[in-house]
Amino acid sequence: MKKKIAILGSTGSIGRTSLKIFQKNLRQFNICVLSANLNYNLINTQIKKYKPKYFIITNKEVYNKIKIKFKKNKVKILNDFSDLPKSKKKFDITVSAIVGIAGLKPTLKFIKISKKVLLANKETAICGSHIIKKICKKNNSKIIPIDSEHFSINQLTNNCKDNEIKKIYITASGGPFLRKKIKFFKNIKAVEAIKHPKWSMGKKISIDSSNLMNKVLEVIEAIRLFPFRSDKYEIIIHPQSLVHAIVSFKNGQTKFLYHETDMSIPISNAIYENKVDIETLSKFKNNFTNSFDALRFEKVDKKRFPIVTFLTKNIHMNSGAIILNASNEVLVDSFIKNKIGFNDIYSYLRRVFRDRDFKKYAVKKNPDIKEIYKIDNWARKKTFEIIEGKK
Repeated sequence: MKKKIAILGSTGSIGRTSLKIFQKNLRQFNICVLSANLNYNLINTQIKKYKPKYFIITNKEVYNKIKIKFKKNKVKILNDFSDLPKSKKKFDITVSAIVGIAGLKPTLKFIKISKKVLLANKETAICGSHIIKKICKKNNSKIIPIDSEHFSINQLTNNCKDNEIKKIYITASGGPFLRKKIKFFKNIKAVEAIKHPKWSMGKKISIDSSNLMNKVLEVIEAIRLFPFRSDKYEIIIHPQSLVHAIVSFKNGQTKFLYHETDMSIPISNAIYENKVDIETLSKFKNNFTNSFDALRFEKVDKKRFPIVTFLTKNIHMNSGAIILNASNEVLVDSFIKNKIGFNDIYSYLRRVFRDRDFKKYAVKKNPDIKEIYKIDNWARKKTFEIIEGKK
């Protein structure tokens, strides 16, 4: 019997890569549910190409257009995740790849109705890991992180205890501005920040990569996902992006996981539980022997990447990370729209953290869904006020 597949965020880079992998073996997989937001042309293409049973389009305007265009099609077009009919049979695999806090509720919903969720939405883990763990336990569901760093940590520390591990290093390429003179950072434009030297990603995560915010969020996500002390994590620069995590053990051994900058590798291995010939699923060719002289590592320059200093403020505890995530989403969007400068992302985040109401929201421990969105909304509102010069 074919395995039931759902992909949340099917028009993004993770969603598209996942679809290509599943498409290679449609005798084994049945793509039942896809979801997207704004990409009208790609939604059209995916409906015609993959013919899912349901396609959920959260943007009302795009939904109305698609609904009219495919009114005679067998694919059922829905506008909300709550419109998806209940099924007695669980999804075998759900890929959660919606960007931002928008992915939280859909991911929690699909954890309940899926055997395995491949998680690429770090905001879900950052904001709601305590809820995820409860739902997984109650519904016998399994979470597998597929961001290359967390997939690597998962592989390297499987069945390991905290007292066996000395240090866990999460690597960062350093993005497009690793060697750029800091005095020119104030003039950086979004079009420069989205040009990542190693990875092909969406605008938001590319900009997060350019100032290392993505690594700050990844450390918080790792703390949420894995049972290891927070002070064991460290970010290091690895410009080649070939090693994605390094684990140093107390027994004197240090292990790392190496793979090319191709997301089909962690996704395929998560789908097939490491029993896969990757060259049958993608154009990837293993060139490890060509990289022996390329593995370089260096400490993070905190003057160049001051955002990493937020990790010293214990924001992984309670709800400070929800505020950081929400404010950063607003600031990145404003930077893309040329409303603020590159350096303003850090300086405005500091102002949010210094606000008199910050502690009131940040001290919340294990907030429920309503509280998560209340904290998220406060952070967004406060950030907009700062951008607009009201505070």
